[in-house]
Amino acid sequence: MSEESDRRAQILEAAFEEFSEKGFKGATIKSIARAASLQSPALIYWYFPDKEALFREVLESRIPVLRTVRDPAGLLDLPPEKVLPTIARGYLSIFDNPAAQRMMRLLIGEAMRRPEIADILGSAVIKRVLGFLKSYLAHQIELGRLRPHDVRSSARAFMGMLLPQAGGKVFFAAIREDGLTDEEHIETAVKIFLEGLGPQKRVRE
Repeated sequence: MSEESDRRAQILEAAFEEFSEKGFKGATIKSIARAASLQSPALIYWYFPDKEALFREVLESRIPVLRTVRDPAGLLDLPPEKVLPTIARGYLSIFDNPAAQRMMRLLIGEAMRRPEIADILGSAVIKRVLGFLKSYLAHQIELGRLRPHDVRSSARAFMGMLLPQAGGKVFFAAIREDGLTDEEHIETAVKIFLEGLGPQKRVRE
């Protein structure tokens, strides 16, 4: 790894720690530079044009599902039995890291109070994942693997099926008391989803 790549990774690591401890508003370029042991905050601007760009890059590097949908062309032809569990695992694994849990709590709180934070978080994460799912599900309809339906709704529905499991990790420990693992939940959720949208079977006359 080159010195430039090392420095960039160093900044991203420091930014992640700052955002996870202070949220988007509380973390500053100065505090991130200090955490990264940089001589000057100006060095950050050599790699990132502004704090929002740095924040987006932190999310990209720390949220597995965003890495999964980075190259959608490679996924479009794969069957939903393979792709949907991959998306679900990438999404739920966000909340396994304590620092990531802390950051998501802070960001969700900020997003509720500040529309500009909601816009950044929405466009950086939610819009990208839903956008991929809509494109993917539409292609699966074209291939005949799913019945025709409104993919805007089905993309939301699929992500909605994962929210309680994620919420159990970040906010509501009581949800996890029944011991349901991520893999158990993903298997059942994908099965329910695909049984509802699978191609209609022809009835023999």
